[in-house]
Amino acid sequence: MQKLDFWLRNPDYLADELLTKYEASNEARLLELAGLILDSEEPEVRCYPMLRHHFGAYEPLDDALAVLRSAGLVARRRRGTVSRVRQHDYFLLTAGRTVVREVLQQAPAFQYYVDRVGLVLDLADGRGGSQLKKQQYLQREYAEAARGDRIGSVSVRARARLERLRGQARDRGAQERG
Repeated sequence: MQKLDFWLRNPDYLADELLTKYEASNEARLLELAGLILDSEEPEVRCYPMLRHHFGAYEPLDDALAVLRSAGLVARRRRGTVSRVRQHDYFLLTAGRTVVREVLQQAPAFQYYVDRVGLVLDLADGRGGSQLKKQQYLQREYAEAARGDRIGSVSVRARARLERLRGQARDRGAQERG
C-alpha cells in the first residue's frame, strides 16, 4: 500500500513511470497520460512528499486509517502470526462505498483521486510491494534520499524526458507518413 500511495502522492514519479511503460510498449495513451500530468502544475500542486524509510517511501497509515476504521468505513485484517504480522489488508466496507459515492456526488473534484487510484493500480499491474519497491528504487532521487528525509521531486527530469519522447514519437510518425 505504501508503494501505491507513493505514486498517488507524487504525480511526477507517476508520470515518469508512465513514460517508462511507454518506452517498453509504445502505447500512445501512456505518453498522453504522462503529458497531461507533466504539462500541468499537478506535480507541484498535488505533491504530498513521503519520507524515505528502511524499505523505501513510508508514511504511517494507522492514524489516517483509524478515522475511517472508527467510522465503520474501512476494515483491516492482519496476516501472519501473533508474534509477526506479515501483511495488513485493508477493505473498503459497504458504508465506505456509500460515503465515496455521496462525496463524489457532492464534490465532483474528488473524482481526481478515484481516477488517479485507477491509474496507479493499472500501472502496478498486480505487482506486490517488493516488486514496486525495486521499480521505485530505480529512480536516483528516491534511492539516494537519506533515511528520514523527504523523497525529492523528479518533475524537471520527467518533463525533459517527456519532451524527448514526444520528439521521437513525432519523428517516427513523420517517417511512417513520408
